[in-house]
Amino acid sequence: MDGERFGALVHVIQQLLGDDGCPWDRAQTPETMRAFVIEEAFELVEAIDAGDPDALREELGDLMMQVVFIGELARARGWFTTDDAIEGIREKLVRRHPHVFGDGTARDTKEVLSQWEAIKREEKKGRGLLEGVPKAMPALLRAVAISEKAARVGYDWPDAAAVRAKVTEELGEMDAATTPAQEEEELGDLLFALASWARKRSHDPEAALRGTLRRFSERMSVVEAGAASDGVSLDELDAAELDRRWELAKRSLSADPAAD
Repeated sequence: MDGERFGALVHVIQQLLGDDGCPWDRAQTPETMRAFVIEEAFELVEAIDAGDPDALREELGDLMMQVVFIGELARARGWFTTDDAIEGIREKLVRRHPHVFGDGTARDTKEVLSQWEAIKREEKKGRGLLEGVPKAMPALLRAVAISEKAARVGYDWPDAAAVRAKVTEELGEMDAATTPAQEEEELGDLLFALASWARKRSHDPEAALRGTLRRFSERMSVVEAGAASDGVSLDELDAAELDRRWELAKRSLSADPAAD
């Protein structure tokens, strides 16, 4: 059965944290591990985006190590064990999928999500609708998560066209702002509206922005390399020459010269 090696990983972590283990590992706390968890999660996302199975396997293992490591730190403090965490998520998955593990029904994804939220609200009575959205999430991802939560209880635009109209409205309000503080507030409203529009169109705005940044970085590398081969630095070139080199880089990296 797949997963049998999980216990072996737990044993290795226990050895690292044991009395005769690694001094560095023994000095860690859940708080010091926070940055490593974030880093490994983003490296896993990068592997997913790259479509590289070998990188995906490696990064998934790295993230799994962080999970087990923190679980063992918690066990040492008497909070809970890694098994407790695993059992907790196993029970939650069974409980929130009555259409799979019980006598419930769900005809489509929309009904699954609605049912999930209803069960979750029952489990967490007294907790606000948005309290489950982590404040540490990147703001763009959090915007999508918050708009999804709100939509499930009726706070939503009827369709993508309505959100697109809101984007135009927010652009106008940003242009009309008279102070930097007002402008920043309206910029936030605009970004939230764009995230909601992306959700309505089934786009991942975080992935879209990552794609743009990747393309920008690739083109910048080509421009820099070309300038270096000509014996000039970018700050020596005027705006027209920079634009010319940028367009050449776009064409050289695109299978379709008319793209973008």
